[in-house]
Amino acid sequence: MRTSTKILMILYFITLVAVILTSNYFFSAIALSEQGIIITANTMFYISICIVIINSIFGWILYMRFLKSQKVSSMLFFSVVPLTITFATAMYFLATINNYQNEAVTLVKQVLQINQTNINNYLWILVLTLIYLVAVFIIFKVITKPLKRLEQAIERLSDGNVGDKIIIGGGKQFLRMEFGLNKINDNYRKKENILKETHIEYEKYIPKQFIKFLGKNSILDLVVGTQVKKEVTTLFCDIRNSSEVSTSLSLEENFNYINSYLNIVSPIIRKYNGFIDKYLGDGIMAVFTRSRQAYDCAHAIIKAINEKNLSNVSMPNLEVGVAMNTGEVVFGVVGDETRKSITILSESVEFTTKIGEVNKQFGSLITFSKSTLNDLSSTLEINYRYIGNLKFDDGEYISIFESLDAYGRTKREKLIKNKLDFEQGVRAYVNGKFAQAKKFFEKVYKNEKDDKVCYMFYNKTVEKIKN
Repeated sequence: MRTSTKILMILYFITLVAVILTSNYFFSAIALSEQGIIITANTMFYISICIVIINSIFGWILYMRFLKSQKVSSMLFFSVVPLTITFATAMYFLATINNYQNEAVTLVKQVLQINQTNINNYLWILVLTLIYLVAVFIIFKVITKPLKRLEQAIERLSDGNVGDKIIIGGGKQFLRMEFGLNKINDNYRKKENILKETHIEYEKYIPKQFIKFLGKNSILDLVVGTQVKKEVTTLFCDIRNSSEVSTSLSLEENFNYINSYLNIVSPIIRKYNGFIDKYLGDGIMAVFTRSRQAYDCAHAIIKAINEKNLSNVSMPNLEVGVAMNTGEVVFGVVGDETRKSITILSESVEFTTKIGEVNKQFGSLITFSKSTLNDLSSTLEINYRYIGNLKFDDGEYISIFESLDAYGRTKREKLIKNKLDFEQGVRAYVNGKFAQAKKFFEKVYKNEKDDKVCYMFYNKTVEKIKN
């Protein structure tokens, strides 16, 4: 029992004794006469009324606390039974009131205007019955009100709607139900949070765009064998000098070095609405639905890497190259039900890798295929140059181009100025006219000593002539 309840009980019994002791002052102040009821009010009369009111308040609080400590069935019983006993007693008293003769009964008869010649006592019985029924209805409605909240809470949880704390109210039994439902609610919330975190973690391995490409809304919807064809631009970005740098760094420094590269490139890819298909050690394969986004992303990567090299002199400079190709690919889910994996299958992806290898050989920054160039808007003003054809095992050739916009202004202007001579040299080389090609490359290299691609072609041309 709570301390406050003990204090209330003590106060209740003290005021009850006071009511008994002052009741004489209350009744002695009320008298009957031919004119009706006469109340002779004095200080003790008002004190007795105040004590009765205070005692009633303490009794009501104790009674409500007692009810709340009971189960629903006991609460209904202890709520209705005292009222029913009081009602039955009042019914019996009103039905037989004319049989009693004393001062108190006479006072009641006079107040209720009951006598031997009328049936007012039965009218009062009817009124009291209506009051009793209304009181019982209100008691049942109040006591069972938490059942409605309980029903709503159960429906909410059964639908999987996890919300704020569930509040039912009511007696002790309802409080236990409320506690149990809140534990279920908390468990649901924890599991929901775990699922959200797990889904977020899965998205780090399987991009949302990949799931959308497959026409699904969730990773749970992915089924082995699901596939879809899309025309996309694949972008391959790798570190040029990773092998040389790794020999001069510890394992931890190597890890930080690669991570510094990934932390620069990955956000830029996402910024231009691309998604990373896979990490390839010191390289990244990304996918874009629009070639323009891939083109802008490639140049943003080169710019960010240059800025990083200037700002962080404590680590070796990053040297990267970017290759792009546009073509049809197949996105799909392979494996079995115990192990699933997403993949991109296409010759277009293989082309991108090969272009990346050429890019690395030439020491150029950004290279792309003819299909990517054709897919770029004709209104887009870009500076590029033809750097030859790439032959594949099946005998197919694809033309490759180098972006000149990836270089600083001074170098870019020189490369643009020498573009016509350089491309004539490349075409002569492709057609086997090595002597002619050599002249063009000599002319270009003379004007721009930092043209790595021209230097590579010049050396290859000299080799061809010697052989």
